[in-house]
Amino acid sequence: MPKKAKPAGSGKEEGPVPCKQMKVEAAGGPSALNFDSPSSLFESLISPIKTETFFKEFWEQKPLLIQRDDPALATYYGSLFKLTDLKSLCSRGMYYGRDVNVCRCVNGKKKVLNKDGKAHFLQLRKDFDQKRATIQFHQPQRFKDELWRIQEKLECYFGSLVGSNVYITPAGSQGLPPHYDDVEVFILQLEGEKHWRLYHPTVPLAREYSVEAEERIGRPVHEFMLKPGDLLYFPRGTIHQADTPAGLAHSTHVTISTYQNNSWGDFLLDTISGLVFDTAKEDVELRAGIPRQLLLVESTTVATRRLSGFLRTLADRLEGTKELLSSDMKKDFIMHRLPPYSAGDGAELSTPGGKLPRLDSVVRLQFKDHIVLTVLPDQDQSDEAQEKMVYIYHSLKNRRETHMMGNEEETESHGLRFPLSHLDALKQIWNSSTISVKDLKLTTDEERESLVLSLWTECLIQVV
Repeated sequence: MPKKAKPAGSGKEEGPVPCKQMKVEAAGGPSALNFDSPSSLFESLISPIKTETFFKEFWEQKPLLIQRDDPALATYYGSLFKLTDLKSLCSRGMYYGRDVNVCRCVNGKKKVLNKDGKAHFLQLRKDFDQKRATIQFHQPQRFKDELWRIQEKLECYFGSLVGSNVYITPAGSQGLPPHYDDVEVFILQLEGEKHWRLYHPTVPLAREYSVEAEERIGRPVHEFMLKPGDLLYFPRGTIHQADTPAGLAHSTHVTISTYQNNSWGDFLLDTISGLVFDTAKEDVELRAGIPRQLLLVESTTVATRRLSGFLRTLADRLEGTKELLSSDMKKDFIMHRLPPYSAGDGAELSTPGGKLPRLDSVVRLQFKDHIVLTVLPDQDQSDEAQEKMVYIYHSLKNRRETHMMGNEEETESHGLRFPLSHLDALKQIWNSSTISVKDLKLTTDEERESLVLSLWTECLIQVV
C-alpha cells in the first residue's frame, strides 16, 4: 500500500494538538531498517519523511511524530530491548547509578530509589511492581548488538557521538518530571504505549539539562500516545514529560540522542586556538605583552578595543584559510565513539588481513567513516619548536563496553602520526577508490612502502 500522510487534528478542537504527524500504513512485507550505508539507515529510521524535508523543516526547529501501523517494524523495535532482558543483563554485573537508575516522579520531582552496589533483577522487579518505579538503563548499546549496529551507523551519519537510554515504566506511573535536555532526541517505542506531552522551549537549543516546574511551562502544545513501531523526534530544549496510563501494560522506549556540545559556538572555541597559534607566528602584535597589571583589574576599554582589533585580524585570516585546525573536537569524537559494528569476533578491526602491501600493490582505504585525518602542532615538542604534523585518528580499537560512560581513564586515542610532507600522499589514498602505491606523491619508494605498511598495520587499508 502507498504511505499516507495524515494531519492529526481538525483544527477545531480545544487544547493541545499533536505535532507534525505521519500516519503510515503497513507496507505488506517485512519492514526493517536499511543498513547499507549511514544515510540509508537514517532514511529508513525516519521513513516516510525524506531527509531533505527533515533537516529543512524539523531538525533543531520543531518536533516530529511518525506513527506507524506496521506489525513487522513493531516486532523489530520490540526486539531491541525488553523488560525481560534485564534478567540476563543483571547476571553480567550491573550497578546502580552506573548502569541502572530506579526512579519515580512524585509531586513534580524526581525521586531516586537506587540501592547500593549491584543491581539484582528480583529487586528491580519488586520496585517496578510494588513502587511503580521507572527503570532507566544507561547506554544499552554496550550489550545489545542491534542498538550498537544502529548507533554506530548514526555516529557515521551525524559525525557526532550518539548515546541511548532505555526507560521502562509500569502502568499508572511517570518516571521523570517535566524537563528539557541538551541533546537532539529520537524516541523509539519498543513495548506498550506511552502518553507524551511536549511544551514550548523556555531555552531553545539548550546547552544543559534542566527540570521545569509545571506552573511555569503552561499547557502542552503537543499531546499524543506512542505505540510500538512509532518514532518521535524533538530538538534540544523541548520541554517534555511522559507517563504510562493506568490500565495498560508497561511501556518501554529507547531514547537515542546526539549533538551534545556540537554547536557552532563549540566549533568556534575548538578552532580559534589553532587560528591564534598560526597568526601569532606571523603577527608581532599578537606576540606583544599585555599591559602591566591587566590581570589584576577589571577589563579596560583599551583592552577591549585591542581584542576587537585582533578578532578582526583573525576573521580576515580565516577567510583565506583552507584547513581549520581542530584542537579537540575531532579527536574527542573519534576517541569516544563506537567501533565499527562487527557480527563476529572483531578480528578484522585489530589484526591486519590480506596481502602485505608492496611498492607494486594497489590499495584502498577501509573504514573511512571511522577515521579522521587532521593537521596539528606536534604534540611531542615544546611550544617554541612545534611543527605541524599529520595525525590520523581512528576508532577501530575503541571499546564498545565503555561507550558514553565517561571512563576517561580507560579511554585512549588510536592512530598514526606522519610528517607534513606526507599529507598529499595521504589525501590521494583518502580521495581515491583505489590507488597504486608507486603513484603516491612522496620523494622515495622507501617512504611510499613505509606509509602504506603503517596504514595496513592499523587495518586502515587493504590490498586489492
